[in-house]
Amino acid sequence: MSNVKIYHNPRCSKSRQTLQIIKDHGIAPKVIEYLKEPLEKSELENIAKSLGMRPKEFVRKNEAEFKDNNLVSKLEKDSDLFEAMAKFPKIIERPIIISDLGAVIGRPPENVLKVLKT
Repeated sequence: MSNVKIYHNPRCSKSRQTLQIIKDHGIAPKVIEYLKEPLEKSELENIAKSLGMRPKEFVRKNEAEFKDNNLVSKLEKDSDLFEAMAKFPKIIERPIIISDLGAVIGRPPENVLKVLKT
């Protein structure tokens, strides 16, 4: 299978485990370290569409940057929340995997199997 992307944080154990599952299936995914390569608002909108989720469903509400910047007030305003996610990438849930078969959040890491099997 080709065209597998993982939005990855190497410091996150779940993200590392998910990446290893992908590699164990003989797939060399495109790894996007979104903390080093910040995502644009439009890319976050596309990720949300792929996941079939609103941004509030894949934001880390317990993250310090979420709390410190009072982002709870933006939870119902998708456009504002996408902008906040672009500005504060640590608040994005991880890892996110997108393939030709769909998109999932790798929590638990085994969720990735849903978009690897044919």
